[in-house]
Amino acid sequence: MRRRTPLPPSPLPQRDGIDAVRVRLPAEGPWSTVREHLTERLARAGAGVVDGMFDAGLFVGADGRAVPEDAPYEPGMFVWYHRDLPAEVPVPFPLEVVYRDEHIVVADKPHFLATTPRGGHVTETALARLRRELGIPALGAAHRLDRLTAGLVLFTVRPEERGAYQGLFRDRLVRKEYEAVAPYDPELVLPRTVRSRILKERGVLAAQEIEGEANAVSRVELIEHRPDPCLGRYRLVPGTGQTHQLRVHMTALGVPILGDPLYPEVTDPVPAGDFRRPLQLLARELGFTDPVTGREHRFRSERSLAAWTAYEDWAAGGQ
Repeated sequence: MRRRTPLPPSPLPQRDGIDAVRVRLPAEGPWSTVREHLTERLARAGAGVVDGMFDAGLFVGADGRAVPEDAPYEPGMFVWYHRDLPAEVPVPFPLEVVYRDEHIVVADKPHFLATTPRGGHVTETALARLRRELGIPALGAAHRLDRLTAGLVLFTVRPEERGAYQGLFRDRLVRKEYEAVAPYDPELVLPRTVRSRILKERGVLAAQEIEGEANAVSRVELIEHRPDPCLGRYRLVPGTGQTHQLRVHMTALGVPILGDPLYPEVTDPVPAGDFRRPLQLLARELGFTDPVTGREHRFRSERSLAAWTAYEDWAAGGQ
């Protein structure tokens, strides 16, 4: 088996918990200089942006020195730079660390905070926050939790061990339990296991159930219910990890999770800074056998779902 050549370390430190962008020049191409290639590659940045970055010495090579604008093109050469970060509205809720050792960090993520940088959410993510607050630049996510979902997320301290922890999720060796608040239907027989085939197309906000062999399995249980308003508190145990799986399955049962902007219908996008009526879904428990230490771990979020503890405040948009 051919061994992969390790990538060179970044000569640039992180900025606000975000790594510098690494570019590797293609093996073949018509470019005579590094500037020509980067001007074409980063054309979406706008006219003159790349030239300005060269003038400011913002492109660096593996030795940490600025790449001159007339540097000849070298196939396979690595170049690093920091991208301009988007302006973000701070998510005004705490990110709690529930466990930390030399191998992992388990955090209890609030609603509205993305797990990892993506799209317009970069510095306001759980990963970037933890890197800054804990002083662990190499911290990485072992899995992701939807931005609108609160609860437990596992991070790894050592890059060389990340694959072992990611493998737990890939091989379904992690015991996950969620909690949700949704309408109560006395005609709905629970507990039950829901099986269906879910398709999530790239660029389409909502997933959908389609015909075919099931690729999504969820156990749905009713913990308790109340009459006014007619709500239920549910325990959800996913057997698979399809995108939006629990949200889709609860909708299919006729009891969509409160605060869901996508199911059963896609509503207007939530504007930046609007933290009202969070999705009432919480990753409550996380359990696994540590692949590095052999320890048995079981973590539990102490968060509560606002629609259950203070429905009128949640419905009115209070926090």
